[in-house]
Amino acid sequence: MATRFSSLLGNGRIVTGLLVNLLSSICIVFINKWIYVHYGFPNMTLTLIHFVVTWLGLYVCQKMDIFAPKSLQPTKILLLALSFCGFVVFTNLSLQNNTIGTYQLAKAMTTPVIIVIQTVYYKKTFSTKIKLTLIPITLGVILNSYYDVRFNVPGMAFATLGVLVTSLYQVWVGAKQQELQVNSMQLLYYQAPMSSLFLLTLVPFFEPLTGTGGIYGPWSFTALGMVLLSGIIAFLVNLSIYWIIGNTSPVTYNMFGHFKFCITLLGGYVLFQDPLSLNQGFGIMCTLLGILSYTHFKITEQEESKSKLVQRP
Repeated sequence: MATRFSSLLGNGRIVTGLLVNLLSSICIVFINKWIYVHYGFPNMTLTLIHFVVTWLGLYVCQKMDIFAPKSLQPTKILLLALSFCGFVVFTNLSLQNNTIGTYQLAKAMTTPVIIVIQTVYYKKTFSTKIKLTLIPITLGVILNSYYDVRFNVPGMAFATLGVLVTSLYQVWVGAKQQELQVNSMQLLYYQAPMSSLFLLTLVPFFEPLTGTGGIYGPWSFTALGMVLLSGIIAFLVNLSIYWIIGNTSPVTYNMFGHFKFCITLLGGYVLFQDPLSLNQGFGIMCTLLGILSYTHFKITEQEESKSKLVQRP
């Protein structure tokens, strides 16, 4: 009875983490879109502010004894911080040089790349059933992006680099939590300021510093208030990403990302009457089918593993 209660409690925490990530991720998409459209705030600078606010939020949390910081050597998380910066830069460049459809299609390739990295370098095994769930998920994203896909050499180069670096970043988030024996808050507490510093050195090369659209431009109090709100929600997004990967796996987080993609499309159709073709509707169904299949097989495998452990003499 105690084991079952502990299992339910653990699953409840995971569900809560997923819900926090779902709600905060959807909120930040709409808020950031509002900031870009109505104020023209620079993309990378906004990401920098997100990580500064994330670190400040974690600083307040540790002062309130919500978690205890753990001393870490900067060299241990240097690659993690650099990979985050690469992930931000290359995905932004991919979005700038590709259509949204191509951008989303490239992001869908993160899941199989993560599986390859974990199989080759971390010797992690995945069942055939789990691998097969990638087929309907990838097919669904392709159908959703089909009419928007236009390939060009620079765009595909940035998209490919973005997928590789993003995959490494997500794998390392989980691996570092295990290697350094830290929780999501402890790791993010050290990575956030380091990534902020690296991003600060990159911003002048990609975005203006002064004038219209520059970080030191004539921003209104309303714009700054929206940016601050975006930063607070980004704190919840970043924290929940680390928590989900640390308590499940990078593959599970990516599967959940595809689910959020479907929810965003449906939300745009329901709330804003965005056009949704029959092919896109079929694509959403394919993606959701793949995600539900993955969830079912993953839970079944976990239950079988627990049963084997209990049966051992």
